[in-house]
Amino acid sequence: MAIITRQFGDLVYLVDEQIPVPHAFTTRLGGVSEGIYASLNLRQNLGDDPAAILENYNRITAALGTRNEDLVFSRQVHGDAVRAVGPADQFGDIFRAVAWEADGLVTAERDVALAVFTADCIPVLLWDASTGAVGAVHAGWRSTVLDIVGKAVGKLMEFGADPQTIRAAIGPGIGACCFETGSEVSAAVRAILGEEAEDSIRELEDGKAVVDLKEVNRRLLVRAGLLPAHITVAVECTMCLPDLFWSHRVTEGLRGAQAAMIVMRETE
Repeated sequence: MAIITRQFGDLVYLVDEQIPVPHAFTTRLGGVSEGIYASLNLRQNLGDDPAAILENYNRITAALGTRNEDLVFSRQVHGDAVRAVGPADQFGDIFRAVAWEADGLVTAERDVALAVFTADCIPVLLWDASTGAVGAVHAGWRSTVLDIVGKAVGKLMEFGADPQTIRAAIGPGIGACCFETGSEVSAAVRAILGEEAEDSIRELEDGKAVVDLKEVNRRLLVRAGLLPAHITVAVECTMCLPDLFWSHRVTEGLRGAQAAMIVMRETE
């Protein structure tokens, strides 16, 4: 199984072949936003035209067979909070202010659609084959070293999920090729992974390091009980491909954002 590209009209997005429910890692292609937000921006608070954002949402929710009204967002703060949500948390209005802080969302309620936003950070989508429960996680480096993916797996287990039946898709984000950081990041990775951390860190001569956040999250998912064969990792680096994905570093913050979305649906 692999993460592959799909197209719906002009919309270009990525999916994981092992996850059967509607989901997407969006790109920046196929929307109607203009200027620095061109063309598929899905973040509401970056200064883009609300009418363009709404049309962008109309396109991605149509591709997933869901509705804007079914979405649930969170206020992302680079922490480790994972919130269980249901129909009462659906927004109805995608521009409504978010009342809670969380960098992960999980649900076991049918037709609830989860969304997290990234522009270099690592998006992770989860689906449990035994219960149908789903999760969406925003894993920047701070959330990663707080083991947010492990906490999301724990939340799914509260719904009755078995880690060995959970599938995880680690989507496009900044890669080991480009994530140059200060020593505090590599130190935090070593603190949580111990000896396992060394395969995810390449030291540089100036005291900095390059860190593979996707690999760190993969190892933490395995530690949480997932089978390695049930974890798919996107090879795409957002910083290497700024024409395809939003990259905070490349744009110096003048940008839109992509989303990782997943809808809780029953499967045959």
